Order: sequence, then C-alpha cells, then structure tokens
Amino acid sequence: MSVRIPATLIPGDGIGPEIVDATLAALDALDVSFDWDIQQAGLAGVKSAGDPLPDAVIESIRRTRLALKGPLETPSGKGYRSSNVRLREAFKLYANVRPARTLIPGGRYDNIDLMIYRENLEGLYMGYEHYIPIDGDPEAVAIATGVNTRQGSRHLLEYAFEHAIALGRKKIAVVHKANIMKALTGIFLDEARRLYKAKYSDRIELQEVIVDACAMKLVLNPWQFDTIVTTNLFGDILSDLVAGLVGGLGMAPGANIGADAAIFEAVHGSAPDIAGQGIANPVALLLAAAMMLDHLKLQDKGDRLRKAIDATFNLDQVRTGDLGGKADTKTFTAALVARIRNEG
Repeated sequence: MSVRIPATLIPGDGIGPEIVDATLAALDALDVSFDWDIQQAGLAGVKSAGDPLPDAVIESIRRTRLALKGPLETPSGKGYRSSNVRLREAFKLYANVRPARTLIPGGRYDNIDLMIYRENLEGLYMGYEHYIPIDGDPEAVAIATGVNTRQGSRHLLEYAFEHAIALGRKKIAVVHKANIMKALTGIFLDEARRLYKAKYSDRIELQEVIVDACAMKLVLNPWQFDTIVTTNLFGDILSDLVAGLVGGLGMAPGANIGADAAIFEAVHGSAPDIAGQGIANPVALLLAAAMMLDHLKLQDKGDRLRKAIDATFNLDQVRTGDLGGKADTKTFTAALVARIRNEG
C-alpha cells in the first residue's frame, strides 16, 4: 500500500475550488496519494473564521510543511493584509519560483523556456512606509524604505544556483539596478558575484543585467535568457512579463520555497467574474501541482502531468475559452485525465 503524503489544501476564492477539483482529479489519475487537510483562507477564511488567514491554516502548514493553494482574495478596506504575504512571512518562504514554458506553439513568441527566481521576503515589499505632513496635507510626502540583507540575498541565490544546475540549466542572469540603487540592489549583485566565484563558476554561466535593459531584452529576444534571479519587486514585475510571453497568468504556476515549508499555487487571481460558471482554465494550478511533485522527488509523475497537458492542448486540441477553445473546465479535465491514464 502506497504511503499517503500529508499536505494542506486551500481551495481559495472565486474559481479556486473549480481549478482545485480539476487538479485533484489529475493527481488521482497519476496515482499519487495525498492525505489532504482542507483549510479555508482569503474571503472564505473571513466567512468561516473572521480572518483571511486563520490560525488553523498556519497550524496545518506547520504540521504538513507542504501546501497546494488556489487564488486568495484579500478583502477590500483597511485592516487586512495580503494572505499571500502573511504566508511567506510566517514560513520564511524566501524563494519564489516561476517557470514559463510555451505550451501552445504558434504564438507571437515560440519555444520559450524560462525560469524566474524571485526573492520573496525583502526589498521594497517589506512595507516600511510612512507619510510626512506639509502645510496641512497629512500625506504630502510618501516615503518607502527597502531592505535587502546579505543573508537574505544568499538564501535565494544559493537556492537559485543549485536548483538551476540540478535542472541542467546553462546560464543564470542576476538582474539588478545597482547602477542607481547602489546599496539596496548592489548588495544582491555583490553577493551573487561572491557566491558564483566561490562555488559555481565551473558549473553554470553568470550574466549580469540591469532590470530595465532586461525588460527590453525579454521583449526583443527572450531566447537569450535561460534563468533569471532577482530581488522582490523586480521579480514580481519580470515574472508577469515572462508569463505574458507564453499566454498570460492562466499558464503561470508558482512555488514558494522556504527552509521549513513549500507552498505551490496558481499565480493568477480569483477571477470572481467567472466563478461558478465552470469555464475556468485550471492549467496554472495543474502546473503548480507538477512543481509540487518535483519537490517531492516524484519528477516522473510531474513530467507525466506536463506531457499530458501538452498532449491535451496540441494533439487532442482541447482548450478552454481563454485559449481560443470551446472546452469548459470539466471537459478539459476529463480529456487531461484520459491522457494521463492512456500514457501511464
């Protein structure tokens, strides 16, 4: 009898429960046995426990050290912080990993295969902001303080170097703005150079790219890049740019990796405008589940899932409406499950 893997499952808001159901069906077809602890967060958490990130969710992930989650909506109005940010902080999820790969050939950009490693805890997203009043205007001046540490930079950089090398990647671009923000991003670039010289110079090629030039180059010729590692704000922007090269956030999975936990997610939002209509594209969460399988050393299963998605799109020509097809979520899921079983 196979061992059941303990994991936390957060269906999320909007289309979350629909794409989670599709993902669970695919995992069942792959014959991977999870012992799911189902928890509510986001708006569902507010309704059930008065908090978008209830204590029960934190306790569950602390126990399982592994989570798969649908999109979470942050309630509007003051007093609520992003549940995603709170999760990263609670479990020190220092590495955000965002792959982007062409799934449907023939678009504006073809044969894209990129990996973005984003620092997840520091930089300008730490929330150290305040206003200075002038002449009766209480918000006349806004000030934000970014914080990057050598240790925090090292955590991400070591993970990125090791992970990229393990995947067989040939080069890694450290993206920065050290020509202007000499301290804030200079420390990140400096640590990248130190680590590369000390441990990785004979294992992978290092590129150094200023962030604005990187954005231009990704649009002009994305194939010149293999993997990118960068700070929090730059990684947030560039990972969405790269997702656009392969069809948008509906094709974008993400992993948040820390020393004591890993959380896998669809990057896109909860899409409340189409929730309950059964037309959502579940591929981002399916690809996140494939990353979770890789993390669990079940890469053969992850590869089977990715190959089945490719075949469902391109051989069976089954696609959801956002990709120009006519399939609803259940139709796509059924075709995907059949592919997994037939090719298993």
